[in-house]
Amino acid sequence: MPHSSTPESAAAVEPEPIVYLNGEYLAQSQARVSVLDRGFLFGDGVYEVIPVYGGKPLRLNEHLNRLQRSMGRVSMSDPLSREDWKAVFQDLLDRNPGADRSIYLQVTRGAAPLRDLSIDDDIQPTVFIMVNAIKLIDYAKIEAGIEAITVEDFRWKACDIKSVSLIANVMVRLLANQSSAVDAIMVRDGLVTEATASNVFVVHKGVIATPPNSEHLLPGITRDLVIELAQSNGFELIERDIQASELVTADEIWLTSSTREIAPVVKLDQRPVGGGVAGDSWKKMITLYKEYKQALRNG
Repeated sequence: MPHSSTPESAAAVEPEPIVYLNGEYLAQSQARVSVLDRGFLFGDGVYEVIPVYGGKPLRLNEHLNRLQRSMGRVSMSDPLSREDWKAVFQDLLDRNPGADRSIYLQVTRGAAPLRDLSIDDDIQPTVFIMVNAIKLIDYAKIEAGIEAITVEDFRWKACDIKSVSLIANVMVRLLANQSSAVDAIMVRDGLVTEATASNVFVVHKGVIATPPNSEHLLPGITRDLVIELAQSNGFELIERDIQASELVTADEIWLTSSTREIAPVVKLDQRPVGGGVAGDSWKKMITLYKEYKQALRNG
């Protein structure tokens, strides 16, 4: 007689993620956005990615400040109050339990009756938020370092906006991947700007430098945290223009972002960076970063 029970070896079915879309909490497969949404048609929107450790968002106010700045730069009104943003984030985290996670939010200008570059005064923004699991960081793998290339920065002159219009970044990342590199460091008029989704730091004789915030690069939340940790722990750190030629002579190069944290570049344009391994400054800084994350979890 055949058994009707489920075999013990059968894999448990993961619950479907719950997302937020325009005031509703929905199963991810049920969320729908109009094909006339300006985010879909024009890339007319902004976004944020917020890491969450131990249920606590990393630098939440700083992320919301950057979101508001991006919306202001594109003349878009903030659809939610700061307290409403925080309440929705907490609701989504509660509905999508897990260990370390990240919050992805996207605000577009919304869907208009017709495809037109002009903006309808009555248009309502589209607000989408989801929670994703963060893979456990393998620091041994990070310490092994990554390979990068340099690429001319051909993007527009408003890179300080965290825009969903990322086709140029996709093109640059594709160039890197086609050359077997992980990422690309972009150079504009002889000066280092940023990587495809990360800020850039260089270390020379123990002094850390990173390009200043400008319209040529995104003001990174992780970048600012690394600056604070460095300055409060005795490192000499300078925000200044970095010549492309300095990448060749640097003892260390780091790429920083919310998901990458601090990644050492050990090979650039087929040449080793410094000794071709993660440097001593990186080892000290990644320790400080891990301690900061653990304090956030315990706080």
